[in-house]
Amino acid sequence: MFRRLPIESAQPLVVFAIARLAIALAALLAIIVLGFPYQGKGAIVIGGLAVPWAVGCLVVARREPELVLSPFVSAVDLLILLILELVAPDTYGAVRAAALFMIAAHAHFQGEMRGVILALLGSTALVTASVLRGDTPLPGEVHAFYETVFVLSCLATGLVVGSLRTAESASRLRARSLSRRTIQAEAEVRRRVAEAIHDGPVQELIGLDMMLSSARKAASEGRDDDATRLIDEAREMTERNIRVLRDGIVELGPHAFEELAFETAIENCLPIWERRYGVEVLATIYRVDLAPDMAGDLFRIAQEAVVNAGRHAGAEAVSISLRTVNSSLELRVTDNGNGFGEIDPLGALEPGHLGLAMMRERAELLGGTLEIETSERGTRILVVFPLPAQRL
Repeated sequence: MFRRLPIESAQPLVVFAIARLAIALAALLAIIVLGFPYQGKGAIVIGGLAVPWAVGCLVVARREPELVLSPFVSAVDLLILLILELVAPDTYGAVRAAALFMIAAHAHFQGEMRGVILALLGSTALVTASVLRGDTPLPGEVHAFYETVFVLSCLATGLVVGSLRTAESASRLRARSLSRRTIQAEAEVRRRVAEAIHDGPVQELIGLDMMLSSARKAASEGRDDDATRLIDEAREMTERNIRVLRDGIVELGPHAFEELAFETAIENCLPIWERRYGVEVLATIYRVDLAPDMAGDLFRIAQEAVVNAGRHAGAEAVSISLRTVNSSLELRVTDNGNGFGEIDPLGALEPGHLGLAMMRERAELLGGTLEIETSERGTRILVVFPLPAQRL
């Protein structure tokens, strides 16, 4: 919960370090141009603390970027601002602006919880020091109002920026996990296909060759009945292997959507799905002109839904419908299986299933959304996406 988020590249840390140094040098230059106000105390703090600290952070960010992610760095950043305001109260506004920048930047690298804690501690320290000093450059009520807004802004900044960073990191980790599982699934499919071909058609073809050799021998010896029987058995074996190979091709997904429409592909697969998964599949497909890649993505979403219903949910019936709703296209797949139980299949905190993740990915590639409603009475999968204008 309080762990620092991982970083993919050191470049943002270097950019932050450069920005820190640029702010420090700009402040020092402004003080020099203004003739060293605040009895020179501001110049001492900025020139003696802020600039050397910023230079050191830049060097470390280039060499050992992990070190600048330490909470110690954020603490020193805010401590320097606190010291500057204590020795030069008139820098109140500049210090508050710089503090917001520091909190936002550190919350981005530290994450949501650390960002909020940093914002709370940093803003509280600055406000407390201002109250204890007692010589604020603003009237009492105005100063209290400004400080309240400052604290709330710091907390909101830490929360929002940290939340965005957390969501970004979670999405990146999910994408990496999905890629890894996709590669593993592809390897598993290759292995399964190789085993299926070796243990099925290859062995059957060996038997078919022996059977045809026996039929030829029987024919040459004048045993016509035996030859006819062997040829009939060879034909049955051939037809059986054709069905097996077609089923395997359907499981991989048809690739001829340039020639096959979506509804044709679904209709061709209905008997295979019913035979393979033991479910009754009903299809109500509104005929619509779809691009081949769109038809392919829709088919694979429907196919994954049917496979989940028959293989995992224990469904007895599945319904597939495709229709247009205003300027959108709606694919709906429902089943009467056991559902997903108490978990949210698309929840951010759920590990997810590779098939469901791929369904969501395909729906997003279509520019649409994927919704899953599940209960003990069954599951409904709904994909809605805009229909291309030229195909309306």
